Amino acid sequence: MSMLPFHDRDGFIWMNGELVPWRDAKLHVLSHGLHYASCVFEGERAYNGTIFELTQHSQRLHDSAAILDFKIPYSVAEIDEACRQTLKANKLTDGYVRPLAWRGSEMMGVSAQNNRINVAIATWEWPSYFSPEARMEGIKLGWAKYKRPDPATAPSKSKAAGLYMICTISKHHAEREGYADAMMLDWRGYVAETTGANVFLVQDGVINTPDPDCFLDGITRRTVIGLAKKRGFKIVERHIKPEELAKTQEVFICGTAAEVTPIQSIGDKKFKPGEITRALMQDYDALVRGQGAKAAKAAE
Repeated sequence: MSMLPFHDRDGFIWMNGELVPWRDAKLHVLSHGLHYASCVFEGERAYNGTIFELTQHSQRLHDSAAILDFKIPYSVAEIDEACRQTLKANKLTDGYVRPLAWRGSEMMGVSAQNNRINVAIATWEWPSYFSPEARMEGIKLGWAKYKRPDPATAPSKSKAAGLYMICTISKHHAEREGYADAMMLDWRGYVAETTGANVFLVQDGVINTPDPDCFLDGITRRTVIGLAKKRGFKIVERHIKPEELAKTQEVFICGTAAEVTPIQSIGDKKFKPGEITRALMQDYDALVRGQGAKAAKAAE
C-alpha cells in the first residue's frame, strides 16, 4: 500500500461535476461538514475495472444525505458515472472508491439551510484491509469502550462521518493494545459490529448475525448472506449476547474494506477459521473478482 499522504498525490478527484488535479481538490476550513459533521460518504471497491455494487452504494449515499436533511445535487446514475470516470482517470482497475457529500461554508452555525452541497469522488490503490496472513489465520479483536448508539439519539441508518468518531477512538485503542480492531456492543449490550465491518458467528453449523437495528445493514453483509443461503447454510439475524461467544466455533467479519476476514480471537475468547468461513471467503472473492473479469471481457 502506498504511504504517500492523501493530500499530496498525482491523479484526479471528481469534485462538483468535474475532474480536478488531486492537489487542487480542497475545501475551506470553515466548511460546515468539518465543524458539524454534516457529511456522508461511501466506501467501494473496484475489481478488474468494475466497481462492485456501485449503484447500491450511490443510492445509499443519497439515502444517507436525506437522513442528514440535505439533497445531493446529482442523481444516482450521475454519481455512478462519475465514479467510473474517476477510476478511469486515475488509471485504476483494482482500487478503492470514496464518494462523499458535505455542506459547504456559506453559513457557519448549527443551522445551515443555505449551504451548498458539495460532492467529491476519489479513487486510489488499496489492497486488502488486513494482511494475507491475517486473512488466513484470523485477526485478533479487543473490546471497544464506546457502544453503538440508540437510533433515537443518532442517525444510525446513515453512513455519516460523525458516527465514525467513536470508531476511530476504539480502533486506535485496540491497536495500541496489540489488536487489529475492536468489537463494539450496542447501547443495550448486544454484539453489534467492529469499527468498520459487520460480524457473523457460527454456532453448531448455524450462521448468526446481529440484527442491524442500530447500525448499517452493510452492502457486503447482504451479499454474504445471499452467498450463505445459496450454499444452503442457515442464517439467523437476531440479538446476540456477548456471553454467547463461549459457544461459538467460528467468527468472521465482512465489509467493503475487510471483504470476508476470519476472527482468531475476541478478548480472551478464541476461534478457528472453519469450513463455513473458508467457503464464504472463497465465494465472495470469486463473486467480486469474477464479476469484474466478466465486465472487463465484455468491454473488450
